[in-house]
Amino acid sequence: MYIIPAIDILDGKVVRLREGDYNQKTEYDVSIAEMIEKYRSNGTDFIHIIDLNGAKGDFSNQKSLFEIIKKTEMKVQYGGGIRTIEQVTNLLDAGIHRVIVGTQAITNPDFLQQLSEAFAKKDNYANRIVIAIDVLDEVIKYSGWMESSPIKLMDYVDKCLALGFFRFLCTDISKDGKLGGAAIELYKKLLEHSPMIKLIASGGVSSMEDIDELAKYPIRSVVVGKAIYEDRITIEEIKEWNLKALSSI
Repeated sequence: MYIIPAIDILDGKVVRLREGDYNQKTEYDVSIAEMIEKYRSNGTDFIHIIDLNGAKGDFSNQKSLFEIIKKTEMKVQYGGGIRTIEQVTNLLDAGIHRVIVGTQAITNPDFLQQLSEAFAKKDNYANRIVIAIDVLDEVIKYSGWMESSPIKLMDYVDKCLALGFFRFLCTDISKDGKLGGAAIELYKKLLEHSPMIKLIASGGVSSMEDIDELAKYPIRSVVVGKAIYEDRITIEEIKEWNLKALSSI
């Protein structure tokens, strides 16, 4: 299991939200570029960047954000307001390693079908698309976690798999930003239902002990944010863990 450090952006600042609530944000006194460089200089080669404004349809961060991303050699997993096939294609062609799709895949019944067809003949592109599943009490949430979907969680997973998408980023909103431990039971249910999925865990990780617990299950990677900013997990610990993870693949 690989650890992917997270950077969440809101109004051009590095932040973390509590339970997905934009009114419960913590701002950190570090710029986006400084945070990316901090990760890079300490040997991190993969980062997770979410544009929280973009998730609500406001793309005011994108120009400056992408100027910074273009300058890094790290692999970037990026999400926030991806609404069209063209956006996905442009991001992948521009060098974004993985693109996260969430709201549009849930609210537009044809989007995933169109996405599947668009990338059917492009080698390895489906592997570079991540389906975001943001969950509160097993209800799927979208639009920056402000809306609820009637689609049942496991039905949605089955639909995505049938269309060729198998990499999922699952966030338990009740855990996110609270440093209270990861949603182990939710991940166990998902993996028992669909053992073939490539699961990325997100939310609640507070320590390396939480990482050890997640690693007991076939979870491919875990996104860690607030625990880094609050100095509960060091970048050096992440580097050491990831070196061991890579050597065991």
